[in-house]
Amino acid sequence: MFGLVPFSGRRGLSRNDSANPFALFDAMRDSFFHDGFPAANWGAGSFKVDVKDADDHYELTADLPGMAKEDISLNYENGYLTIAATRSESKDEKDDAGNYIRRERHTGEVSRSFYIDGIDDANIHAEFKDGVLQVNLPKAAGEAPRKQIEIH
Repeated sequence: MFGLVPFSGRRGLSRNDSANPFALFDAMRDSFFHDGFPAANWGAGSFKVDVKDADDHYELTADLPGMAKEDISLNYENGYLTIAATRSESKDEKDDAGNYIRRERHTGEVSRSFYIDGIDDANIHAEFKDGVLQVNLPKAAGEAPRKQIEIH
């Protein structure tokens, strides 16, 4: 059983890998660190969000560390609340002559959408502070209360 490596679709073993005695170990290591901790990979387009039903409104909290308010967009359309954030970073290092020693650029984008019906969209309030987005979504007047159904 130890010789079995789950296929992740990222990288399979090819014929050229048979010449490398560490190819199987490398594949196992890559699979462990990439598949074992998917939440750490922002490239997956995900971030932590909590939604709380507070009787007359919903409270949504989204963790967006490292983002600035200007990088975030929040839209509510046809019952869908969409949070999108884009971050660009550039690091330039030059020697005394102005030649690049290293130049790195990175751009990342994350987005999440939630279907939340019965919202008074004219009174949605959002605030961003210390990497946390807080959104208050008031329920529309006359919205029928939800009933919890017991499962037997």
